[in-house]
Amino acid sequence: MFRKMPFILVALILLICFLGNTLPLEAKAFLYSISLSIKSIIITLLPFIIFGLLFKVMATLTRQASKLIFLILAGVCCSNFISTFLSHYVGVWVYHFDLSVIVPENNTALEALWTFSLPKVIPNNIAMFSGLALGFIASYFKPSLSKEIAAKMDTVINHTLRIFTYFIPMFVAGFVIKLEHEGVMLMLIKDYALIFTMIALAQFSYISFIYFIAHTKNCSLLQSIKNMLPAAITGFSTMSSAAAMPLTILGSQKNANHPDIAPSVIPATVNVHLIGDCFAIPILAYAILKSFDVPEPTLINYLIFAFYFVLAKFSVAAVPGGGIMVMLPVLETYLGFNSQMLSLITAMYILFDPVITSANVLGNGGFALIIDKIQGRLFSPKVNTSLPCAEPE
Repeated sequence: MFRKMPFILVALILLICFLGNTLPLEAKAFLYSISLSIKSIIITLLPFIIFGLLFKVMATLTRQASKLIFLILAGVCCSNFISTFLSHYVGVWVYHFDLSVIVPENNTALEALWTFSLPKVIPNNIAMFSGLALGFIASYFKPSLSKEIAAKMDTVINHTLRIFTYFIPMFVAGFVIKLEHEGVMLMLIKDYALIFTMIALAQFSYISFIYFIAHTKNCSLLQSIKNMLPAAITGFSTMSSAAAMPLTILGSQKNANHPDIAPSVIPATVNVHLIGDCFAIPILAYAILKSFDVPEPTLINYLIFAFYFVLAKFSVAAVPGGGIMVMLPVLETYLGFNSQMLSLITAMYILFDPVITSANVLGNGGFALIIDKIQGRLFSPKVNTSLPCAEPE
């Protein structure tokens, strides 16, 4: 279903824009109330989801400790942080675009029919750190038990997030109806076409720079990117980095000096090294902040957000929509997003997900090249064992 989700959301938004005026006020309020209820459930469950995913990461990797594993983990953290930090400057530029929407008067605001809220049992930051700490401790003292617990958690979490996927149209619909009712939806659609272009330019310019500094002597820059195109196209069409992983490994092996490294790097980073997300989500966040007339975050506030954003990347589930779902509490806590803003960024992310996934896949290929170069210089003999640089079949 999720492969059709961008088309479903486009059709849903257009339908609401054209037919929204014909809906009775009670029907609009009812759908808006459902969206608020779904949002409350998601926000309440996300700390447990984040805890389980981070526990799994530590339980899986700690007992496999090696120079390469630590190099990969350090590299992922640095790469994600640099991408997120650079997106701040693009976001600041976007923030100064003319994106302000007309604030509706009180008599036009859509009110919910009911309020449904669940208590937030665990703060998100505690869920993050406790997942990492307990996963590390459990894997060190009880490795087999920790892996068994992590596998069961992963199964439950994946099922939960897949169920959420089916509620995304309803989650988005209520807030889109509210925006349409208050007269701001068409304005946002017009403005965000430019934002999507800016995100794509930022993503692929940065990725091209990575390939420029990482490509090997036996493989030109253009050939290195060309070798990764089948994987990027697969990621674009399936909206899944995991589905593109076999082609990502093959393309990375073609580009590398040490082709045996790629099969270790790509599977370990496919769901946590996400350059496309690191540019798309912060830039969209800045655009939405400006659209809702929220003050621009200071650099210090953004750095705090970036820290938790990068940490939360390790809790992204390998399911459609996982990239944005686990970021909702981070956006709410550290950038001040409200319910409408969370729904809007979810919809925008999913609409742009084919391009984001394609950038993630290309970014993983570039990251594998960098790890190949560092690993080769620090830990391996300087022997060129690369495959012939040719386009993967």
